[in-house]
Amino acid sequence: MNGAADIHTVPPTDPSVDVPLVVDIDGTLIKSDLLIENFFTVLSSRPLAALGVWRLPLRSKAWLKSYLADKAETDVTTLPLNQPVVDFLLQEKARGRRIYLASASNHRLVQALARHLGFVDGVFGSDGTVNLSGAAKAERLCRQFGGQGFDYIGNDWVDFPVWRACRLAIATNAPPRLVRRLKAERPNAVELSAPRGGIKVYLKAMRVHQWLKNLLVFVPLLASHEVNPRTVVDSLLAALAYSLAASSAYLLNDLLDLPNDRAHPSKRNRPLASGRLPLLQGALLAPILLVLATLSGLVVSMNFLGVLALYYLITLAYSLHLKRHMLIDVLTLAGLYTMRILAGSAAIDRPSSAWLLGFSVFVFLCLALIKRYIELVGQLRANKGNPKGRGYRLEDLSILSGLASASGYCSVLVLALYFNSPEVHALYSHPTLLWLACPPLLYWISRLLLLAHRGELHDDPVVFAATDRTSLITGAVMLAIVLAAI
Repeated sequence: MNGAADIHTVPPTDPSVDVPLVVDIDGTLIKSDLLIENFFTVLSSRPLAALGVWRLPLRSKAWLKSYLADKAETDVTTLPLNQPVVDFLLQEKARGRRIYLASASNHRLVQALARHLGFVDGVFGSDGTVNLSGAAKAERLCRQFGGQGFDYIGNDWVDFPVWRACRLAIATNAPPRLVRRLKAERPNAVELSAPRGGIKVYLKAMRVHQWLKNLLVFVPLLASHEVNPRTVVDSLLAALAYSLAASSAYLLNDLLDLPNDRAHPSKRNRPLASGRLPLLQGALLAPILLVLATLSGLVVSMNFLGVLALYYLITLAYSLHLKRHMLIDVLTLAGLYTMRILAGSAAIDRPSSAWLLGFSVFVFLCLALIKRYIELVGQLRANKGNPKGRGYRLEDLSILSGLASASGYCSVLVLALYFNSPEVHALYSHPTLLWLACPPLLYWISRLLLLAHRGELHDDPVVFAATDRTSLITGAVMLAIVLAAI
């Protein structure tokens, strides 16, 4: 039997209600970390102000928390709460116990969270000089309540000095090794169960389903008809590198967009926004994936690595700034999709057709505009007003629909012109047959526009297309036409 199973899994029942109950915040009361949260909030909204953390070696951690609390505009009402802990606190409050928050986070944020909860009797938090963590927190609570004069709920190794000083030690959301250690020191310790994520949470945070987009890396390989073992291996490595880099960028984007994601009806369920994946783990996973992507890219070629680096820099600029500006955001997304085709060309050392790149820009601009359109439709139907963190308003719905339609139909026109180009006539035995691919594409784009208008489309049209039966059949028909033309 492991340590976690040895810990009691039900709240303690004590006839005395005179002993105050003290609860930590980061990772305990909330499924987040306010220090990391504040840093990424400042980095997202005021990047230059975030550079001020370089002064940390000259100051203290308490100063850093105060500095970030001053610069960030953290909305504590949207923080993901650890519901089992909240339920337990409400249960104990109903019995007449006094509830206190004691956190190493800045005292202003602790006070704001206490006001939001509405049932807290007092707070303890860090100020600009004292970091209320570990031994400092234990000393402060003993001075206030006396040794063994309070119960304490925590989740981290730094909580051990407080657990040793309290009457009853309660753990939640803690790693099994910590629970075993706590049980060894405090046999009467109690564990409040909290749901654990597992590997599926990491995969969802990495948005592995979005790796389908990186199949675009294979387009130059197929379009050039240069299929051989070397080009196939290089294209596979390029797709892997792009997938790892994209996952790193997704994690970084989610860290920078936490407040807006939590205000979104579906994005609030993302692992980082919902607290199912700890922010620190997400912040560490992003650079690890980027390093792995770089190593994979080095195996392919320096030209490919250069395209990959440019893609990541543009993605970073998008996450930090460009996504807040109307039209610039969708043009950037269309460009990022097109860069996948350029990366595929660099991987096999073959130039891409200008017609093919033009088609990519128009078709992915169409899909990006549809994505923004359905986000506005979701906001409208939920009566939530204009979306936060975007440059669009509800009254933009009609123009977005028109722009998406124009861009989509332009992509079909460019594709038709590509089919009539000398390059195609040199590659295909029956190039005239390729014109038959235009009607299915027109049908698919028109259908997406209608589904978006009805509110029946997933918030990512590319992912929808990869799982939609009609879209898959349409793609198969177009592929059969291309094969027949070879």
